[in-house]
Amino acid sequence: MKTDAITFPGAGGHPLSARLSRPAEGGIRACALFAHCFTCSKDLKPVVNISRALVRQGIAVFRFDFTGLGESEGDFADTTFSSNVGDLVAAAAYMEDQLGAPAILVGHSLGGAAVLQAARRIPSVRAVATIGAPFDPEHVTHLFQDSLEEIDDRGEATVTLAGRRFTVNREFVEDLAEHRMQETIETLGRPLMVFHSPVDETVGIENAARIYKAARHPKSFVSLDRADHLLLQEADSLYVGSVLGAWAERYLDTDGEAQ
Repeated sequence: MKTDAITFPGAGGHPLSARLSRPAEGGIRACALFAHCFTCSKDLKPVVNISRALVRQGIAVFRFDFTGLGESEGDFADTTFSSNVGDLVAAAAYMEDQLGAPAILVGHSLGGAAVLQAARRIPSVRAVATIGAPFDPEHVTHLFQDSLEEIDDRGEATVTLAGRRFTVNREFVEDLAEHRMQETIETLGRPLMVFHSPVDETVGIENAARIYKAARHPKSFVSLDRADHLLLQEADSLYVGSVLGAWAERYLDTDGEAQ
């Protein structure tokens, strides 16, 4: 595949770093917008693998770092789940203006909850896929459960996530609690694919069950047997990309836009 480096303005005005992966030869059938997991980046190997598998099926993938993460500018401490959703909407607007509006939204972990929220604000989207996503964004607070009292008392705390230190403030925690996904999923109005591992120790399989139950048809579920939350085994991430591309084809017309 061919990959181009792109910079675009995020919801808060900060320059965000992105990559557009597309077929080196041949046309593009559709564009997908990818939201990475909490405190991850666009360059996480599983994200690249999923992009590669989609590109092989003629689907271009736009993946970017949320504000304050990876190569994007801004301060993570100033971000919230709502600002992440805003970054997705900003990315979709940039795509529509410069590349082609996204027909498919894909989100990993908390990014999955974000794409469910963002879909209603991106009219071009006709299909949505979540990978290891929590039903409730507030689920992510279990990663820094021991620091919640300090965040409440002091307004912020420095937490260690995946070996890196981040500042999490009270606004971030309060914003997570404001989002209730039941109505969002019930009124999604797009075909939904839910990927989840039954042995996911970070986001339990019961989250997939709740998402699937809340969604209306057409909806699909794929069990990622033996896969870890981050899909660190190459075979797992390539499998997700391959199945996702085959599923999305049902909702794409010959002009490369979703039906």
